[in-house]
Amino acid sequence: MFYNYILQSENKGGLYIGYTSDLRKRLKEHNQGLNKSTKPYAPWKLIYYEACLNEKDAKRREGYLKTSQGQRLLKRRIKDYFFEMKK
Repeated sequence: MFYNYILQSENKGGLYIGYTSDLRKRLKEHNQGLNKSTKPYAPWKLIYYEACLNEKDAKRREGYLKTSQGQRLLKRRIKDYFFEMKK
């Protein structure tokens, strides 16, 4: 299985989108500062993930989720999460 995932910075609130075959390991790597692009924003929490059987499908989905159209879809998909955060 391959996973598309969305992390949210607990400090700054920003989002990070990625894909991996080992979701737990990848989240640990982000929180340990092993990824240059996410290190300054740690700690991270997992707020959403999807599973794919094929790596190419997961890569293509990651690319889509990083587009403006994909961002809109995500925000609608987890709308209640973002609404609860604002309270």
